[in-house]
Amino acid sequence: MAKTGVTGIKRIVNAFGYTWKGLRAAYKHEAAFRQELGLAVILFPLAFWLGQNVIEWILLLSSVIFILVVEILNSAIEAVVDRTGDEPHKLSGRAKDMGSAAVFLAFTILLITWGLIAWDKFS
Repeated sequence: MAKTGVTGIKRIVNAFGYTWKGLRAAYKHEAAFRQELGLAVILFPLAFWLGQNVIEWILLLSSVIFILVVEILNSAIEAVVDRTGDEPHKLSGRAKDMGSAAVFLAFTILLITWGLIAWDKFS
């Protein structure tokens, strides 16, 4: 008989604890995450002023949250790469560069979303 893991409410509680630890680690160890979180604090209320309906609010808010998600994933990639060793390796560099590119693309989505919605509002 296979051993089963934690299920039900206990699994949900454990998952929330891991999530909280991850968010705290990102805040404590990643300056970029703190900066982007600061940006989110400014943009979240601005989204409700700029957006003209629920769909626009969702687009504006989710583009900001997407930045935070991608930054956490990028930081996780960097942590794993850094753990494996200090010596330079082309695959390590590639992984870090690709994580950075993902953050850039997430910011591109944010700029396009906010720019087009602002253009629509003010034109």
